[in-house]
Amino acid sequence: MPLTDAGLMPSRTARVLEIIRNAILSGELAPGSALVEQELAAQLGVSKTPVREALKTLEGTGLVVMAPYRGAAVRELTRADAVAIYDLRLLLEPEAVQRSVAAGADVSGAAECLRKARAAAGNAERSLANREFHRQLYAGCGNALLVATLDGLRDRTALVSAASWAKTATWEAEADEHEAILAAAEAGDADTARRLTAEHVAGFLRRLP
Repeated sequence: MPLTDAGLMPSRTARVLEIIRNAILSGELAPGSALVEQELAAQLGVSKTPVREALKTLEGTGLVVMAPYRGAAVRELTRADAVAIYDLRLLLEPEAVQRSVAAGADVSGAAECLRKARAAAGNAERSLANREFHRQLYAGCGNALLVATLDGLRDRTALVSAASWAKTATWEAEADEHEAILAAAEAGDADTARRLTAEHVAGFLRRLP
């Protein structure tokens, strides 16, 4: 959870953001559900301002849609949307991982993300840990625009994976694939890390229900 400048307590908006994001990824807030600022504020015990700010952030990351005169709602992702998200990842992420490993970037944080994913209590927590695992591997690629583009897909990727796991629990096999990618990255084998990342993303794309 993001912290305030003091580093002691989460900001109110950050707390609201995390609660709403987790509710969407867990399915507690179903696709298409209306997100009424006043109702959410009352449920969370805050004013409407942090709720409004959180919803704007989630609109930017692709979990929420805003419509004139209708307000905010949880995004409904079609299979075509999911395919487009993973197709773009397949085009960009293996290259980013290869560059990151070849540059000798620190990928030590990925191991902790993998541990959190295996220990996760639910699909929302697991998908967020997996999302951060992938970022730890591509963030050192040396191209800020490439990183920003992949970062922009992270919430939608988490939504797709959480929804998919709710239908078919494939996350254990995917965790094994993560272990192999991480081992290649830690060994400095950029080509193998690229190949395994491509196979991992393509495999999930093939398994999409």
